[in-house]
Amino acid sequence: MNNIIIGIKRFLKNKNTVTIIAIVAALGILYWAYYYRIQKATQPVSVPYATKEIGPRELITSDMVSIKKVPAAITVDGVETVKANIIGKYVLNTAVIPEGSLFYKSMIVDWDELPSSLYENIKDDNTVIYLPVNLATTYGNSIYPGNYIDLYFKSTKTVNNASVVYMGKFIESIEVLAVVDKDGNSVFETAGDPLDPAYLMFSVPDKNPKYIFSTIKKAMERSYTLFPVPRNAQYSDSETHKETRVASEEIWKYINDTEKNVDQDIVSGGK
Repeated sequence: MNNIIIGIKRFLKNKNTVTIIAIVAALGILYWAYYYRIQKATQPVSVPYATKEIGPRELITSDMVSIKKVPAAITVDGVETVKANIIGKYVLNTAVIPEGSLFYKSMIVDWDELPSSLYENIKDDNTVIYLPVNLATTYGNSIYPGNYIDLYFKSTKTVNNASVVYMGKFIESIEVLAVVDKDGNSVFETAGDPLDPAYLMFSVPDKNPKYIFSTIKKAMERSYTLFPVPRNAQYSDSETHKETRVASEEIWKYINDTEKNVDQDIVSGGK
């Protein structure tokens, strides 16, 4: 027994042995630390994400937020991880939250934190809408803030194995509040050429009997095509333009009751 103890002592006093043990111990510590960090970074955690694209200044509602599991490493300090802290907030006026994206704290704000200049003249009972547009649907950036436009509706359905296009004027006399790019910047507030438009901002009533805002949002949710149509300068004159109103009862009923047949007078460019 003494011989074994003496042998162990001699073994441990050997410089080469001590060096090898130290190296093995250091490698073991490094491996454990690396493994721990990898496990921590890849451990799935539940975080809120956007179920649809949310535009600038848009109110974030519960149907726009869901939960998914992602690696913990993705949830950096700037990511909001609590769903309750997102619902009821607004998207920053210079931001767009893409579908499937996590919510970054810097991109969501309370109402009173939003720049208010665009909202100062909005009528009571009106609600803001950001309608997705592009260079073509704005007629080459020819729709300006202050113009009055009409909003047209288009839907394609299969009837008796044939595609039928339902299209017509849906809402008329809508004042354009702003035309912004994907980052929320006014396309016309630039020293060079106008920016590419991404959203047309306007407000419409959301009260009885038509709930225009709610109906437009339904149409957008159901992926119907809505596109602006500009009118002449006289149409935009504040003394002559009409109040915003539903131009087609048939289209309004079609959006609010998809089981109801659409009257033929709105087929292929009717009313």
